[in-house]
Amino acid sequence: MKKITSLSLAVTLALCSASSMAKVSPEEAAKLGKELTPMGAETAANADGSIPAWTGGITEAPAGYTVGDHHPDPYPEDKVQYTVSAQNAAQYKDILTPGQMKLFELYPETFKMNVYQTRRSASYPQHVYDETVKNATRSELIRGGNGITKAAVGVPFPIPQSGLEAIWNHTLRYRGERIAREGGQAAPTASGDYTYIGFDESLIIPYGVQGASYEDLEKTNILFKFKQKVSEPARLAGTALLVHETMDQVKTPRQAWTYNTGQRRVRRAPNVAYDAPGTASDGLRTTDDFDMFNGAPDRYTWELKGKQELLIPYNDYRLHSDSVKYDQILKKGHINSDLVRYEKHRVWVVEAKLKDGTSHVYKTRVFYIDEDSWQVSVADMYDNRDQLYRVAQAHGLNYYELPAQWSTLEVYHDLNSRRYIAIGLDNEHNMYDFAPKVKDRDFTSSALRREGRR
Repeated sequence: MKKITSLSLAVTLALCSASSMAKVSPEEAAKLGKELTPMGAETAANADGSIPAWTGGITEAPAGYTVGDHHPDPYPEDKVQYTVSAQNAAQYKDILTPGQMKLFELYPETFKMNVYQTRRSASYPQHVYDETVKNATRSELIRGGNGITKAAVGVPFPIPQSGLEAIWNHTLRYRGERIAREGGQAAPTASGDYTYIGFDESLIIPYGVQGASYEDLEKTNILFKFKQKVSEPARLAGTALLVHETMDQVKTPRQAWTYNTGQRRVRRAPNVAYDAPGTASDGLRTTDDFDMFNGAPDRYTWELKGKQELLIPYNDYRLHSDSVKYDQILKKGHINSDLVRYEKHRVWVVEAKLKDGTSHVYKTRVFYIDEDSWQVSVADMYDNRDQLYRVAQAHGLNYYELPAQWSTLEVYHDLNSRRYIAIGLDNEHNMYDFAPKVKDRDFTSSALRREGRR
C-alpha cells in the first residue's frame, strides 16, 4: 500500500496515540470550529488549492427544490476538469487506491473517472456540531473497542486517536432520526443482464435524535433499528429482515430476525453479521459490507494510517437524478462512468487486519473515510492470499432537508467474477422520507411478521 502522509497536527497526534483510547484534551477539542471544522476535518485548503477550504458546506437547497424531490444538482455549471482512464491512470496513482487502479486494469476500454472541481459540500445541523464538540472530550470506547459510552447525536471522536475510533465515527455519522426509503439493488451478470430487487426499508436512530442523552442511550443499549422488506420480484416479495444494533456489543450483541414467506415464520437470525452473504446479493458482498461497513469490529485489529488526498465519488447528483433510468446506470462490468462525478478530497485511511483465531473472507480491509462527513467513500478488500478481492465505492451527496452527507448508491465490485452489485437504486422510486410516521413498536418481531404478510 502506498505511503500515507500525515497532514496536520491533529493527524500527527492521532498517529502518535494510535494505541490509546483516551479522550482528547479540552485544549485539543478547542480546535473544532477553528483550524478543524466542527466535524474534525481540516478547515484549510490543501497546499496547491485543489482542495479548497471548508466554508460551511451547503447551507440552503437550490431554488425550486421541495422536500420529497430527488435532490437537484447545486453545481450544474461545473465542467469536467480532467479524465482518468486506463491510459493515464499511472499518472494519478498517488491519488487512487489499489482497488481503483484494478478497475482500470479490468475495464480499460470503458471505466474512467471524470474529475470535477472539489466542492466541500458536507454540512450538518448546528445541534449535531454542538454535540460533536461535547463528544470530543467525553466519548470512550469500551469492551476492547466493541462498544461505546458517553456519546450521543454527533460523531463520537472528531479527533480520532485510533482506527477503531474512526470506524465508529462512520457507523455513527448523522443521517437524521427516522428514515423510510424505497429502492433496491441489482447485480448484473458478466454479460450485463440484471434482475432488479426492490426493497422497502425503514430506520429509526435513537442515537441521532436531537436532545438524546448518552445516559438514556446506554439504558436501552440501542443505536438504531433497521427493517427491510423485499417488494419485488414476486418470487421474493415479503421476505423481511429486522436488525437491532447495540452500543455495547459485548453486553448485548446485534439482534436480528428474518421472516420467510414460505414458512410464514419469524426466526432469530444470529448469522446476519460479519461475512454471511448479503440479502439477495448473489454472493457479491458480505453482510458487514452494507453501508460500506457495519456491525461489530471485533474480528479485526484497526490501525489509523493517517490521511491522504484521494479521488472519490462526491456530489453525485446526476447519478441520483429521477431523470436517469436504471438501464442507463447499470452497464456491463461497472456502472455508467459518464454519470459519476469524482472530486479530490482528503480521507482518513484505516486498515483492518483479521485477528488470529478468527475467520472472515476478508483478511485485510482498507477504508478511505471522507474527512468532512465520516462516510467511508472507498473500501479495498483483500482475500486470505493477500490479493485484492473486492473494491467498493459510495456515491455521496448532501441531503438538503437534514442537511447531511450520505451515499445515494453503493457499488461493490467482485474482482474475480468481474461482477458488481449496486445498492440504493432509487431513481425510479420516491425519494427518501426523513420524517416518516414510524414508531418503535414498528420494529419488533411481531411487526416483522405483519410486514411480511402484506
